[in-house]
Amino acid sequence: MKKSIETERLILRELLLSDADGMFELDSNPNVHIFLGKKPVRTIEESVEQIKNIQQQYEDFGIGRWAVILKETNEFLGWSGIKFITNEINKHKDFYEIGYRFIEKHWGKGYASEAAIDFVDYAFTEMKVDKLYAYADEGNENSRKVLEKLGFHYVNSFEYENELEVWYELKNPNL
Repeated sequence: MKKSIETERLILRELLLSDADGMFELDSNPNVHIFLGKKPVRTIEESVEQIKNIQQQYEDFGIGRWAVILKETNEFLGWSGIKFITNEINKHKDFYEIGYRFIEKHWGKGYASEAAIDFVDYAFTEMKVDKLYAYADEGNENSRKVLEKLGFHYVNSFEYENELEVWYELKNPNL
């Protein structure tokens, strides 16, 4: 396992199978999936499979979504991190995307921004990527605010999986 990253309030680490209960709490909530195609998971086994898929991404690409843990309580809050996208989205293929998803009771506390700031830094300083990309449902104003707070710039709107999405980019300032 790669080293973890610590922020003021959070521990960021690779997802483990022991995170399945937290992942299920996250992804079985219909409110979490309002901007994600409205397809919440129905069984814990689906969450276990999702973790296994993410762990395979660690093997294949050296990166993937990581668990976000609250230092104070060791509670699973959700996930954040960098994912290597191999399929085509908005005329881009084989790119690094930043994302985040949190259990509803943890929304609005700044955890998404806090975790994402460190992942942006990790992508640019450790991974040396030249650009990070992100996309969100056009109506997901909270997610868009996080991206803009991180310095991402809106590029365009596009349709993906029958939903209107917005595309953001952030160039590595070190290159």
